[in-house]
Amino acid sequence: MSAFSRFTPLVTSLPSTIPFVGPEAIERQRDRPIAARIGANESGFGPAPSVLSAMTEAAGGVWQYNDPENFELKKALAGHLGTKADNIAIGEGIDGLLGQIVRMVIEPGMRVITSLGGYPTFNFHVAGHGGRLVTVPYANDREDIDGLLAAVKREDAPLVYFANPDNPMGSWWDADSVVAFARALPETCLLILDEAYGETAPAGTIPPIGSLIDMPNVIRTRTFSKAYGLAGARVGYVISTPGTAQAFDKIRNHFGMNRIGTAAAIAALSDTGYLAEVLERIAASRGRIADIAVSNGLTPLPSATNFVTIDCGKDAVFARAIVDRLMADHGIFIRMPGVAPLNRCIRISTGPEADMALLEEALPKVLEKLGRP
Repeated sequence: MSAFSRFTPLVTSLPSTIPFVGPEAIERQRDRPIAARIGANESGFGPAPSVLSAMTEAAGGVWQYNDPENFELKKALAGHLGTKADNIAIGEGIDGLLGQIVRMVIEPGMRVITSLGGYPTFNFHVAGHGGRLVTVPYANDREDIDGLLAAVKREDAPLVYFANPDNPMGSWWDADSVVAFARALPETCLLILDEAYGETAPAGTIPPIGSLIDMPNVIRTRTFSKAYGLAGARVGYVISTPGTAQAFDKIRNHFGMNRIGTAAAIAALSDTGYLAEVLERIAASRGRIADIAVSNGLTPLPSATNFVTIDCGKDAVFARAIVDRLMADHGIFIRMPGVAPLNRCIRISTGPEADMALLEEALPKVLEKLGRP
């Protein structure tokens, strides 16, 4: 019997892959620690002290399963958002929720629309459920909403993914344009509106909750991994109509959330002062990264996120060399977009001043070795 015959034909046909090489894997390969972890868009500023206290208190009850209905977290989010708990579904970060959404909508062979070079974990889930990706190139370094809409109509696609603000470029659309895009989609097409970076975006970027809450074919995904500093806790949620939100109960892991992460998320929502402080620090760090780029002859792109994408002025080979040399010579972990023409850039997450100082010292040395653009 073949070693793979126990798997479905779809699983057998897929490569074993991890969309992102983690910094831990790089540390194992190098056999030494990373000096500056500014590549995964985590928050190096960490969660609020009040959140850490809530996690410590919750740890004593970790022998218990988390509430499978996520009642308290839904209630807290509803109050925070100004909506009803029935409009919310909870999941293990946006990545987990994306897998559930694809599972709910896509059968093998169905077409799914996304941007060429957009978030690769979404593509991973589409492939895992047998969907066929149809990609639309970025236009002027941001997602092309007109192109996405045209592709949905051309392919009669049941699912489209659009991130606002965007990863990996940090670009964004204004709220009115996003709402117009959503309302122009056919009712037969479900929109995943990924708002992972919503807290760091400029005013007028994120549509008000009420502007899309009546649309069953719109699912807004959000997370505690970025501005709230809880990437390792894996807490995400969706906002949609009650009927769409309730559909997650048909397939989700009802004990998938952990008690410590849930307590952290509830505490984070109530500490608005700390969030405001972190957003100021993120904005300052974006400016710091941009200044470092400019001083080295590189071009920082405008960013609505907790990272800055930097145009290196050449091609993917040059950008990759910068990423690799920063790691190999200085232990600085950053990333870059995966496809042309976006991969002429590198991407650097905001972080504490100590990390920024290491970057400021290392980048000119790397560019000197490689030859400046």
